[in-house]
Amino acid sequence: MEKGLNNTDEHLLDIRGLKKYFPVKKGVFRKTVGWVQAVDGASLYVNKGETLGLVGESGCGKSTVGNCILKLMEPTEGKIIFTGKDIGTMGPHEIKDYRRKVQAVFQDPYSSLNPRMSVKDIVGEPLKVHSLYPSSERKYRVEDLLKKVGLSPEHMSRYPHEFSGGQRQRIGIARALALQPELIVCDEPVSALDVSVQAQVINLLDDLKEEFKLSYLFIAHDLSVVEHVSERIAVMYLGKIVEVAKDTELYSNPLHPYTKALLSAIPIPEPRRKKKRIILQGEVPSPINPPAGCRFRTRCPEAKEICLDEPPMKMMTPQHYVACFNYL
Repeated sequence: MEKGLNNTDEHLLDIRGLKKYFPVKKGVFRKTVGWVQAVDGASLYVNKGETLGLVGESGCGKSTVGNCILKLMEPTEGKIIFTGKDIGTMGPHEIKDYRRKVQAVFQDPYSSLNPRMSVKDIVGEPLKVHSLYPSSERKYRVEDLLKKVGLSPEHMSRYPHEFSGGQRQRIGIARALALQPELIVCDEPVSALDVSVQAQVINLLDDLKEEFKLSYLFIAHDLSVVEHVSERIAVMYLGKIVEVAKDTELYSNPLHPYTKALLSAIPIPEPRRKKKRIILQGEVPSPINPPAGCRFRTRCPEAKEICLDEPPMKMMTPQHYVACFNYL
């Protein structure tokens, strides 16, 4: 890892060499015959007050990174450091405090809400678990949170099935805000919503970020969505980070062949303007047996013999890093 990408204690979140492997079991005795290398040596950081976009094809390991940060999964290897503290060494009390400071907004706003709980209970439950407010004050806190996300206090007595997808996602955002977190992991928060509703939710997240001084890890597969919310963007392919850059630089000067292919697939709102589409050949390799060296080489139009070795992450500018032998 090049110096400068991941070398300071000033980051809110610092991920170093993260790996997460899942066992593949077969037979009557469920013997482990292989490993799914979902994340294989990812290193990232999120600054205070920043939105980092994490993009890539489905199955590349984006959500697994988010789940490890949220401690919904334990990493196979590597460190996740939050405000200078390795979360892998935290005790029970520290973990509880960490869970308060790091919250999540999930992809499916219906399955992430308990259908048997009213909105009042869904948004108020984190306050009860962490004993942040007296029970007499929680109702007013829930009312205030609902107003912040554009819902009416009259909605408190209703249940998730009585709301539209966009409204349910607003309830999920209100729940995430309840504990006044520092970081919110947004795992595909708008991909299940209609396009018009997507814009509303993205604008809401932007407004809340300024008001509550939040940082976001915004996980998505749609680069056109990530462009509107992120200061920096990391591109992931088959468990590896292949490029990290500021948003404007990534869109104006993509370096990695995979990033170029992703950007070429974004539709443009000008029918007369022709855009050259980069069509990748072949299927995404299995994460159980990924290609040696550069994992993108089997589909890369610029692959060379040297790509049989794994390319290191190289700093092109202080804010632009790429793992590709074209730039070594």
